[in-house]
Amino acid sequence: MRGLILALAAGLMFGFGLTVSSMINPAKVLAFLDVAGGWDPSLALVMAAAVPVAAAGFALGRRRQAPLAAPAFQPPAARAIDGRLVAGAALFGIGWGLVGYCPGPALAALGVAMADPKGADLVGAPLFILAMLIGMATVAIIDRRVRK
Repeated sequence: MRGLILALAAGLMFGFGLTVSSMINPAKVLAFLDVAGGWDPSLALVMAAAVPVAAAGFALGRRRQAPLAAPAFQPPAARAIDGRLVAGAALFGIGWGLVGYCPGPALAALGVAMADPKGADLVGAPLFILAMLIGMATVAIIDRRVRK
């Protein structure tokens, strides 16, 4: 139960940060990605603030024997940069560049839309999440067939 409460708190804090920084606004994200046009560098400040916070979190984590809600740390099993990783990263980047959403901001935007539907993105975020879920299911099906 403690793990679920910590996960909920972390998710709410993450969603709040995405909302405050306007990363749930696809137009703002696309303007940040448009370095050859009307570039909006404000999200670079968000990233510049996030890097030291994450670095501090990793530094504190290295001092602990185990995370707060698990018996041990679980580093990634795969360390190689393979075709599957590159393809996934490319699809992620293409999706982000096309619509201005990635999974976290899309979920946060959906939450904002549900809480206050006036002026919220009632179409883009749900469509992105649906497409993301279909993509995840497709990859799972392909993985099962390839492993047989």
